[in-house]
Amino acid sequence: MTTLSVLIVEDDFRVAGIIEDAVHNGASYQVVNKTKTARETIDFLKSCPSLPDLVLLDVYIPDADGLSLLREIRELYGKLDIIMITAARETETIQEAIRSGIYDYILKPIDFQRFQETLKQYASHHAMLQQQGELEQEDIDRLIHQKKNTASRLDEVLPKGIDPATLEHIKNSLNKEQAGVSAAKAAGLAGVSRPTARRYLEYLASINYAEVFSSYGDPGRPQRLYQVTARKN
Repeated sequence: MTTLSVLIVEDDFRVAGIIEDAVHNGASYQVVNKTKTARETIDFLKSCPSLPDLVLLDVYIPDADGLSLLREIRELYGKLDIIMITAARETETIQEAIRSGIYDYILKPIDFQRFQETLKQYASHHAMLQQQGELEQEDIDRLIHQKKNTASRLDEVLPKGIDPATLEHIKNSLNKEQAGVSAAKAAGLAGVSRPTARRYLEYLASINYAEVFSSYGDPGRPQRLYQVTARKN
């Protein structure tokens, strides 16, 4: 599974450390740097061979307010995703942040369950946009109308042991292989083990997202293949 890179912008080193620990609790995340000021942040981004996937940004930093830095990042690096993590509760601040296209706004003191839900949701969001050439309406709805409780609702709907982000990877492998995909091929495409891929494929078959058939192309034991269930117009 793809590891997502994270930049933390926070002037309090203790808070930055706590946020870093929380980020690393998500298996698909890695903090690449922690900066304390706007200048450090821009200098780091300019020096990066490849930009981080996600910036966690405070509003209160020493040499500029976080909204100014947000605007500068947007101007220089429009594709960067940003989550505000801040004690700033003013309506105008929140409105400007939202209008600037932030992914989420999390208040301090941090509700870490809420934070983990956002990280899980973002991983799914990122995987969907990176790996699918086309999106269905239900995918677009998930991307545009995400609410803070979406991840927790997904956990309630999905059976135990089925992770939303991993599920998106497996669905993407099905979409890439229209003629059918084996558990081994899906495992390679999604970056998971073969037993994990088979478990997710069987789950998708159980909800009629995928259908199963056997391939007899090679001598010996037939191969079990999965493909997206044909949708009627």
